[in-house]
Amino acid sequence: MSKKCLYALCTLLLVLLSACGGTKEEPTIAPPETAPAPDAAPAGVSAGSITLGKAVGPDKKVTTPAESFAKGDTIYVSVDTVGTGTATLKAKWTYRKGGQVADVGEKTEKISSTGSDTTEFHVSNPAGWPAGDYQVELFLDDKSIGVRNFRVA
Repeated sequence: MSKKCLYALCTLLLVLLSACGGTKEEPTIAPPETAPAPDAAPAGVSAGSITLGKAVGPDKKVTTPAESFAKGDTIYVSVDTVGTGTATLKAKWTYRKGGQVADVGEKTEKISSTGSDTTEFHVSNPAGWPAGDYQVELFLDDKSIGVRNFRVA
C-alpha cells in the first residue's frame, strides 16, 4: 500500500471516529421532586368528645351511653384527646340538691399523648347513690373542657 493510500485511509478513519464520538452532551438531570411539607402537628393536647355512661370497653370508650343511673351503678365518663405532648385531665363529680352542691369526688390523670387517646374516669358508691341531680366537669390542664349532667333515680 502506498503512502498516499495509507494517509487517506488514516484520515478517513479519523473523520469517522470523530463523527461517531461527536461532542458529548451532558445529560440533564431533573431536580428531585420534593414532597409537600406535612401539615404541622397540633400544638399540645386538645380535648375532643366527652361521653357519659354505664360501661367502658378495653379502649376506655363508653360503650353504654346514659344520662340516668340507678343507685348502685358505677358512673363512667370518657374523654377523647388529640395532639402530642403531656397534659393533666381532671374529672370533678358533684351532687346537686335544693340549691346545695356537695363534692362527690375528684380524679386526676396525667397523660402523655402521641396522637388520639381516650381517658376514662369513674365513680361508684358501695352504699348506693342518693337520688337526685349530679354533674361531672372535665378539665384539661385546669381549664374546663365540658360538663355532663346526669340523674340518679
